Amino acid sequence: MMYNQFLATGGLWLNLNGTEILLDPGPGTIVQATKRKLRADKLSAIILSHRHLDHSADINIMVEAMTQGGFKRHGHLFAPADALETEPVIFSYIRELVDDIEILEEGKSYSIGDISFTTPVRHIHPVETYGLVFRTTEHTFSHITDTRYFDSLCQHYGGELLILNVVFLKPRSPDEQLLMPVDHLSVPDAEHIITELKPKIAILTHFGMTMWQAKPWEVAQRLSQNTGVKVIAARDGMKFDLSQLNESGEAN
Repeated sequence: MMYNQFLATGGLWLNLNGTEILLDPGPGTIVQATKRKLRADKLSAIILSHRHLDHSADINIMVEAMTQGGFKRHGHLFAPADALETEPVIFSYIRELVDDIEILEEGKSYSIGDISFTTPVRHIHPVETYGLVFRTTEHTFSHITDTRYFDSLCQHYGGELLILNVVFLKPRSPDEQLLMPVDHLSVPDAEHIITELKPKIAILTHFGMTMWQAKPWEVAQRLSQNTGVKVIAARDGMKFDLSQLNESGEAN
């Protein structure tokens, strides 16, 4: 998907009570943000869940944009240690442009103004990776980023809204995993997680080609029917207002 750009790889842009936060600025973020009139200089923080290019390729340009080309020291940057150490994806000079850099670690809590988030558990992925649980004054929502499914995953990601990175339509076979280990969730994983956690709404995103070919909106509709939870397939430029959580009941 990253190479073909059938879907954009610009990450997620949050506006929580006026605090704007960018998650995982992958390839094309600056183009997508500008196209949608999202102003990087209004960002309070950029959070990087892990160093893979489909999540981090535009992180340096987005920090520059957040700091008005480096002329206004501003904002917070959150990232795992390995994104800053050997073969870093965040350039050294970029680190001088932000107010501070905080290292993401398992079980830690962080704050950006009156918004807080936790990184409850390290994921099973080839590089250091964390999902996020956000808390605002009104809502709690979770983002399960890239990971292989593991038994305790569901214990850490409660909340009214669940955002899930679902790359595969079907689980990879043992032979495929031996040939090329790829630690990502599949649709059956997503169904199990949604059934266990029972959020008010679940949003599927970060699709691989098998998901795209299966028409994610149809996959989401089937998951809604199977789980009793309203499931939405993300699309480029989609906006979701958290006030919808106040109205949501079971899926139709």
